[in-house]
Amino acid sequence: MASPDWTLTYTDFSPAAQGLREALCTLGNGYFCTRGALPHAEADEVNYPGTYLAGGYNRLTTTVAGRDIVNEDLVNLPNWLRLRFRILTEGEPRAEWFTLATADLLDYRQELSLRDGLLSWALRFRDRHGRTTAVGVRRLVSMDDMHLAAQEMVITPEDWSGTIEVDSTLDGRIINAGVARYRDLASSHLDIVEACPRRGARSGAELCLLVTEFTQSRLRIAQAARTLAYRDGAAVDAPPRTGAAPGAVYQTFRLEARQGEAVRVEKVVALYTGRDRAISEPGAAAIEAADGAPSFAVLAERQAAAWARLWSRCDIIIDSDIDSQMILRLHVFHLLQTLSPNTIDLDVGVPARGWHGEAYRGHVFWDELFILPFLNFRLPAISRAMLRYRYNRLPKARQAAAAAGFRGAMFPWQSGSDGREESQVMHLNPRSGRWVPDNTWAQRHVSLAIAYNAWQYVQATGDRTFLENRGAELMLEVARFFSSLARFDEGRQRYVIRQVMGPDEYHDATPGVAEPGIDNNAYTNVLVAWLMQTADEVLAALDADHRAETVARLGLDAAELERWRDIGRRMIVPFHADDDGAPGIISQFEGYEALREFDWEGYRRRYGDIQRLDRILEAEGDSANCYKLSKQADVLMLFHLFSQPRLAEMLGRLGYDFTPEMWQRNIDYYLARTSHGSTLSYLVHSWVLARSRPDKAWDLFLTALRSDLSDIQGGTTAEGIHLGAMAGTVDLVQRCFTGLEVRDGALHFDPVLTGRLRSLTLKLRWRGHWIDLFLSGGELTLRAHPGWPHPVPVVVRGERVELRPGESHAFPPPPAAAPADDASPAPPDVAMGGPN
Repeated sequence: MASPDWTLTYTDFSPAAQGLREALCTLGNGYFCTRGALPHAEADEVNYPGTYLAGGYNRLTTTVAGRDIVNEDLVNLPNWLRLRFRILTEGEPRAEWFTLATADLLDYRQELSLRDGLLSWALRFRDRHGRTTAVGVRRLVSMDDMHLAAQEMVITPEDWSGTIEVDSTLDGRIINAGVARYRDLASSHLDIVEACPRRGARSGAELCLLVTEFTQSRLRIAQAARTLAYRDGAAVDAPPRTGAAPGAVYQTFRLEARQGEAVRVEKVVALYTGRDRAISEPGAAAIEAADGAPSFAVLAERQAAAWARLWSRCDIIIDSDIDSQMILRLHVFHLLQTLSPNTIDLDVGVPARGWHGEAYRGHVFWDELFILPFLNFRLPAISRAMLRYRYNRLPKARQAAAAAGFRGAMFPWQSGSDGREESQVMHLNPRSGRWVPDNTWAQRHVSLAIAYNAWQYVQATGDRTFLENRGAELMLEVARFFSSLARFDEGRQRYVIRQVMGPDEYHDATPGVAEPGIDNNAYTNVLVAWLMQTADEVLAALDADHRAETVARLGLDAAELERWRDIGRRMIVPFHADDDGAPGIISQFEGYEALREFDWEGYRRRYGDIQRLDRILEAEGDSANCYKLSKQADVLMLFHLFSQPRLAEMLGRLGYDFTPEMWQRNIDYYLARTSHGSTLSYLVHSWVLARSRPDKAWDLFLTALRSDLSDIQGGTTAEGIHLGAMAGTVDLVQRCFTGLEVRDGALHFDPVLTGRLRSLTLKLRWRGHWIDLFLSGGELTLRAHPGWPHPVPVVVRGERVELRPGESHAFPPPPAAAPADDASPAPPDVAMGGPN
């Protein structure tokens, strides 16, 4: 029986929900992902099989409105899933292939097992001849061997005997058609190089080989398939007929089926590319891997073991409700399918939508800001690999800055293969049908996120090698760019930054101004001040030799460093008064207070769902630029990244007072003006409310947690899961509700107290070793694993303790907290099983 807190289950087939379920049931291993389409499905209005290689991009040109538009897309690879069957009927030479659309479906059950990474279907149907058949399918994308995937189909005639024909195909006749608003753009990314049968030298089995090549990037993709049929555990003596059609290679089997006896078909597929290491050629590597692969049963056993290792490091156990526990694990599951230990040696970034679909063209935005914190404390080698992706594109970022007239490194808002700006110059508003200018490239804060991520990684891991070889250069070149971007305003005696966009994304221009961008976005300016204040810490963290080498290599001099310090003291942050005239509201940008208030209730009555107000207003001939509204947190992103004392300290260095009362008034002010047009919005607002309104924060957490599962944006999840939101909800539990911070060389905890979270169990990796954490009724228990070479400094609500290796310490709840429930479970001896 499947465990409900480890299994995503569907008990009916819903054509309207199939795209969503395909995305949520995607299987992957950090190297490639395959959507959870049925094995017989073809791309149509209901189904969309898709397989995507991590970093598998190709560039095409489309003429739109008289101009050539170049887009780099994540390519939908040849479909390896095709495994279909039909029951042959005497007198019907062209029997129909089984599909759910034509069958009389009697039973249906689909399960995604998060524990071991298996997707399965169990169904029964009656065909038009009255024959009843049971079909079971299991599928995996191997986490153990990143080049292998497999599926197994078991067909059982319940009340008939006869002949079954099975078709196993590798189909390269594929285009990118997974996002409706992209369908007018060029979409044919594959050239067929080779489609043919091959004989396995090891197994003697006849295999299928399909080799394709991307039309522009010329990346070669090879897939090889081995398909075998069994009855009663023995191979069926039914040699397949193997052939090739234009763009595809197939095998068909004719199998005699007897009433009540199951026939099983296994299909194992190997995928290699021209980028893979330690191979001669991808086609030969794929053939060799498919030929020598073990059975499905052995692959499933190894898959379960690989996932058990990951879960021992990454699971979070909450005592709240079964649905929330399962969804939290679903989010961890999809994060690990996108970024796994298999990813560490790849040159890929963090895609905003995972490798689960074609939304955002598979591009890398700023979402690692929400993703890397979880990995920093679990699988830090993956975080380092993501930062290496950015470092490898530092030359392109330098070129972009220079081309725009600046120094340093200016990273793109959307990144793909080589680090150039991949943002569209135009985008389609599906409400109006109009192509409108896309100014999101002005979100320069992406570079600040990269610098912030690098420093957070170093703080969490103590990885001096990364700081010496990559991290310091990365951060300092971003600082140099923003120093170049900032201008000193003599009248105000402050530094200003003009013509950028903030995280809000609704405001891309000042009303009445032709040029894109707004001035003095508070989020951008405060993070610039943080970076300038941190630059000296970065240099001080290097030993004398590396510091001298870094300064010399970058050509830093005393005057430039002093300018950075001056920016860190005199960056402008605009403020205005709230609705009651009380001062202290951080203005989202300069001039924000002069914008019009928005008629929220009126638009809700007219439109219902107003998450995407930018599209609604553009379709009306209006603009979001004119109103005090936000798609998602902007100013409040500062409250997500920095605690109230830390933000007050930073603003204090700039000469601004910021009290706890002002903190709460800012939250209330902007929360009332946010449409939550991004799935990131709910999790950020949950984070910032956790201290003052924990129950409201928990409600927002549950909304964020269920956002993809419920597809609250009305169809977007089907195009690819929202990876940043998924990882962010997990990090909410890991860091926000535990109050976890790294500060002054110690781990700090200050748990949020809410009766909605009865207990919490997790483990953290800090400076190379593990710590178990158990929270119940406000009492926090920490245990340092025996492998620690020295005591672990921890601070809980201001109480500092040096935990000796193997020692546990319980920190009681604060005096004002309610006593722990007597029924609360006792902390386990070891919070998580598995190796250290």
